Amino acid sequence: MRLRPPRNQADPRAVPWWTAQALMLAVPVAICVVAAYWFFTDRPLWLGVLAGAVAVLGLVLALVAPRAYYRVQRWEVTDEAVYTRKGWLTHTWRVAPMSRIQTVDTARGPVQRLFGLADVTVTTASSAGAIKIEALDHELAADLAERLTKITQATPGDAT
Repeated sequence: MRLRPPRNQADPRAVPWWTAQALMLAVPVAICVVAAYWFFTDRPLWLGVLAGAVAVLGLVLALVAPRAYYRVQRWEVTDEAVYTRKGWLTHTWRVAPMSRIQTVDTARGPVQRLFGLADVTVTTASSAGAIKIEALDHELAADLAERLTKITQATPGDAT
């Protein structure tokens, strides 16, 4: 059996949410870089160009990276396993058989709540750590957590 890409993407509202998160980091960093140049140097032109380039690059990445991440992130839940795939250059596949699932959690941060999104974290008996399905509609996340709990309870094994 060939491993195929998982079928589902994050909710489309994930792009503006990730963009808002990235801008919350990029804007203050850009302001600090330009302010440091302006207030703490004798303003050589080459350093001003470098500071401006760093600020613009950070802002451009904050606007472009979420769209690229949305295109590569995938997830799927079947009766047998939970599948995720992430990564731009290196694709990281995670597969967790239902018999290995220990807990299923949902989380909604304050900015996520503004966008109506939630994350589902599936903790397994794996040294690689939990599998996180990011940026789902909050109702879908709750339904998914309930479905995973039911499937896991009906699956033989002790998740160790």
